[in-house]
Amino acid sequence: MEPLCAVFRRTLKKVGLKYTPERARILDAVISMGDLFQADQLMDKLRAEASTGHTHSGAAARVSKATVYRTIKLLADAGIIQQVLLDSDQAHYQLAYGRSPAGLIVNGDTGVAKHVDVPELDAIAKRLCEREGLVLRGWRLVIHGGVG
Repeated sequence: MEPLCAVFRRTLKKVGLKYTPERARILDAVISMGDLFQADQLMDKLRAEASTGHTHSGAAARVSKATVYRTIKLLADAGIIQQVLLDSDQAHYQLAYGRSPAGLIVNGDTGVAKHVDVPELDAIAKRLCEREGLVLRGWRLVIHGGVG
């Protein structure tokens, strides 16, 4: 599998943008977030790293909120992250590149999301795409539930 920075660089080059130290920091932070995250959580992580001087790229400068939001969109366009719709209040994201598709079950009462493996859906998604003459690029399943 190709390194994420190479995938991101290629996507940036296609749209005439450069792989800057700020974008590198954001990519590193996204990778270290692990699971679901919100843009504000990513901002908090970047601020904490800048204040302690602990950044992966060696640059301790702050990254603007606008740069974070633009980079999130670029990372999604590159297929590195995907947006996950848990609720209508706040966008959530998760690392997607190189991961097997999975579903989420969201408890609407608590807001807690849990990953679930649904291998049967991968086969169904592939079959549906083939029937339409398409190549499967990914799929998402989010189930919302609550008590009573």
